[in-house]
Amino acid sequence: MNKLKILTRPVLQTRIFCSSSSSFTIKNVTKSNLEEALTDLRGHVKGADFVAIDLEMTGVKSAPWRESFDFDRFDIQYLKVKDSADKFAVVQFGVCPFRWDPLKASFIAHPYNFYIFPRQEIAGGPSPEFLCQTSSIDFLARYQFDFNMCIREGISYLSRSQEEEALRHLYSRYKYESPKSVHNLKEPTDTKLARVSDILFSERMKNKVCKWRDSLLQDRGIRSECQPSSNNSSQNCQTTFFKSRPALVLDGFSSHQLHLLKMVTKKITDLEYICVPADTCCSQHLIVYTDSANDRELLRREVVDCLRDEAIMKIKAASGFRRVIDLLCTEQKLIVGHHCFLDIAHVYNKFIGPLPLTAGEYSARVQEYFPYIIDTKVLLNTSNVFQHTVKKSNTSLSKAFSLFCPQIASGVTSSALADNLWVKVEVQVDDQRSSNWNSGAKHEAGYDAFMTGCLFAQACSHLDVKFPLPHQLVELRNNEKLQKYVNHLYLSWKSGEIINLETGKISEESSAPNKHQCRYSKVLFANIVVLWGFPCHLKANDIRECLSKVFGPTCVTSIYNIDESAVFIQFGNEELVHGFLELTETLKKTNSPISILHPLSKILKGGSTQAGNYDVYKEICSSPVSKVLFADQAEAVCIDWKTRLVKATADDSECLGNIEDKEYALSVDQADESADLIYPVEAQSSK
Repeated sequence: MNKLKILTRPVLQTRIFCSSSSSFTIKNVTKSNLEEALTDLRGHVKGADFVAIDLEMTGVKSAPWRESFDFDRFDIQYLKVKDSADKFAVVQFGVCPFRWDPLKASFIAHPYNFYIFPRQEIAGGPSPEFLCQTSSIDFLARYQFDFNMCIREGISYLSRSQEEEALRHLYSRYKYESPKSVHNLKEPTDTKLARVSDILFSERMKNKVCKWRDSLLQDRGIRSECQPSSNNSSQNCQTTFFKSRPALVLDGFSSHQLHLLKMVTKKITDLEYICVPADTCCSQHLIVYTDSANDRELLRREVVDCLRDEAIMKIKAASGFRRVIDLLCTEQKLIVGHHCFLDIAHVYNKFIGPLPLTAGEYSARVQEYFPYIIDTKVLLNTSNVFQHTVKKSNTSLSKAFSLFCPQIASGVTSSALADNLWVKVEVQVDDQRSSNWNSGAKHEAGYDAFMTGCLFAQACSHLDVKFPLPHQLVELRNNEKLQKYVNHLYLSWKSGEIINLETGKISEESSAPNKHQCRYSKVLFANIVVLWGFPCHLKANDIRECLSKVFGPTCVTSIYNIDESAVFIQFGNEELVHGFLELTETLKKTNSPISILHPLSKILKGGSTQAGNYDVYKEICSSPVSKVLFADQAEAVCIDWKTRLVKATADDSECLGNIEDKEYALSVDQADESADLIYPVEAQSSK
């Protein structure tokens, strides 16, 4: 097991991976060198042809049933991604601008590895909470992730919506409160001086302050100072000016002594005690002379303005790492990621605002900030150019990188792929540039962003994308051969569904047959029932057998396990869905022998079984509650599980009454149309 690294020396700003013949240097950025890194990054992003990104998170799914299933409609898949982005933290953010150098016929990459950690940066501001998935934390530890650096030196942030809310609250406070009631301008509470030391201190300071005031009125000694107290040489009252008014700086006094000084000043009409921000992180306590009542009121308003401006600066400074995201939004460069739908969702959630409730609204909002995104996983799997290359290979980032970028991955240059279509990439960190390195930093966000960018550069070469010549401006984001891949991201790799961010809908490429499509060739969501809370010993075949006895041997086309407590049941038609839901509700309300002996009683045994249609499943998935088992999740959400039928007939009520009154006996003459739902298929055939 990997142990956490303990920081015993200053944080290194670069991390170097060396071998006997090569080295790769990456820029590590923490809160201590953020300003310097931002200055360099702005220039690199402005000059970039595209920017590759990658994120490392504390987890992917908050419960096993939150993973993507074959029976998940695309809006459900989005809700599961949203849940992941809402609940887990981003701890590392890789940004790697790539610039084409036509003179060297190569890309120049500038990889940055940002450690980020969401702290409470402003008083009264958000103190974020997040989940950690043990498998994800273990994965990071296996690749030597420095948790100590992340927590101690990681860069905090505020999202745009958090900053706007903090500023709105601030403006409201200063708008509606009087100058006296704001912050340190509150009138001090009179305290009875019971201790002799307090009485002596107050009298001594009153004499000194009055002497200083008198010297001002006599227009002499404007530079005079109150001498240090005899019992504390660290205390002094240096004369200065505040907004062109004479003032005494109070240094070296305890909070109790400052309170006594407030009381002393309160009794002198032309003096005002104030506390304002200083150049350092501490506040500055002053006694200011005012020459009139109007001047005193003006002073109070000026202090309020000063405090407000300082609070605004603190809120702005708390944006932290979000300034990197603001830079990417402003420049609107082509953003390149690998299987990056979840990454983009995290970017929006952490640095812009809460994720919208629907995939369509989310897509529209993302387009406002990032109008050009390419998913290299989509590019490799949907382009005919790469089918012969990737059909027998996994398209995970590391494997695709090794396949398409062998020179970088291993230094091998003998493959035909590399010889014919290789695009040269050089790395530059600070003033050092290198074209040789090894790949010892996989699964570190900065290096993964670099790998993603290299993979995209090689893919462009295979697609015969022409890179600009000297003195020629060509933007990759507008390249005709890349347009069919721009803003097309894998929503679910398991189902192969691709979402088009420009429309918010599933792309046409998703309907094309491919090896990633689920094994259920035709999923009809209107025909699906979600069933949970049934006896734990029941398996899918047991449930199918019970349903077949009631609705016929071909009533169920498939049963899919959500987890040990719930299943999807796909019926042959929508009418069977309504019939099953109605029948289960009827049987649960009835304690008669016919309900006890009914074939479905095996499923309903225990009284905890519930069922709902696909809309109920969607409502459960949209809840922020996170329970490990789906049945517990459904119970916690507290939805009214009873299906509301469009049309309730009197026959249904009569049928229910017959069951309660006559128990076993329902003759053919008494049975109506709804009785077909209650009798098993075997009994129906004998009627």
